[in-house]
Amino acid sequence: MALTLVTGAAGFIGFHLTKKLLDRGDSVVGVDNLNDYYDPKLKQSRLSLLLPLPNFQFFALDIAHRESMQQMFRDFHFNAVVNLAAQAGVRYSIDNPYSYIESNIVGFANLLEGCRHSRVDHLVFASSSSIYGANTRMPFSVHHNVDHPLSLYAASKKTNELMAHTYAHLFRLPTTGLRFFTVYGPWGRPDMALFKFTRAILSGLPMEVYNHGRMQRDFTYIDDIIEGIIRIVDRPAAPDPLWDSHQPDPATSNAPYRIYNIGNNRPVELMHYIEALELFLGRQGIKTMLPMQPGDVSATWADIDDLVTDFGFKPQTSIETGIERFVSWYRDYYKV
Repeated sequence: MALTLVTGAAGFIGFHLTKKLLDRGDSVVGVDNLNDYYDPKLKQSRLSLLLPLPNFQFFALDIAHRESMQQMFRDFHFNAVVNLAAQAGVRYSIDNPYSYIESNIVGFANLLEGCRHSRVDHLVFASSSSIYGANTRMPFSVHHNVDHPLSLYAASKKTNELMAHTYAHLFRLPTTGLRFFTVYGPWGRPDMALFKFTRAILSGLPMEVYNHGRMQRDFTYIDDIIEGIIRIVDRPAAPDPLWDSHQPDPATSNAPYRIYNIGNNRPVELMHYIEALELFLGRQGIKTMLPMQPGDVSATWADIDDLVTDFGFKPQTSIETGIERFVSWYRDYYKV
């Protein structure tokens, strides 16, 4: 039976991934520091659904704590590690830079060291669409240069990719980075647009719409993200025999290292997103139009050709289906 370490197991994506792994018969060790970046009650509610499940163990600890992580890798031999623990949020990184350094960089270094010394079969880690930064060539491809991040959050994810490649090269540790594109769905994060818009509409309060609504996002439903992760975890990264050091491809390597986008491959206008939400909530929202926020980008669009070619998988969930499922969950969870 495979044993997987999932960091950030009480988070949005970590919760869904852990449940999926357990449902298929894997054993999972979950780690989360349960911080208060958003309401810890939501994290505890997710965790309460996981704790009774067989083959699941949970530890409340911070991946940035070196001794704790060293002990974790001494106590268990993991077949795979999926790192979903990170300080999230583009705007939050402007005012709280050190939390990104500690969690996203120091914490990731601790995981790399643990994987290296215990010879983990595959390290899969969350990167982000924000890594494309100042790029405007669409769709965003993993084969494009990404050297111009616009936020410290994006820079920390770029750093993760560089660190992972170094360990793949030096220690032949198979590593795969996944650039997620605006994930949404049931049990989602309260700091994300869909959650904030829903809360505002149901409360009769104004919702903040940035760049005066002139935004496009490649919104990706949580189930599609999880299916992509599962397929990738099961196939450790391998060296690319065609990799050319004279024309180096950023997405592959002669080391066991790969980068993939996981997105819906269908960018959606922000105002259409809001209209679909209003439809399923059955009421109109009050909109406060604001300028673009520092560190943000006006559009994202994932090129997923590599994901389709290598894994035969393409996200399929429509915005309407995904939002309807989120609204159903929200009404049930908050009893509104």
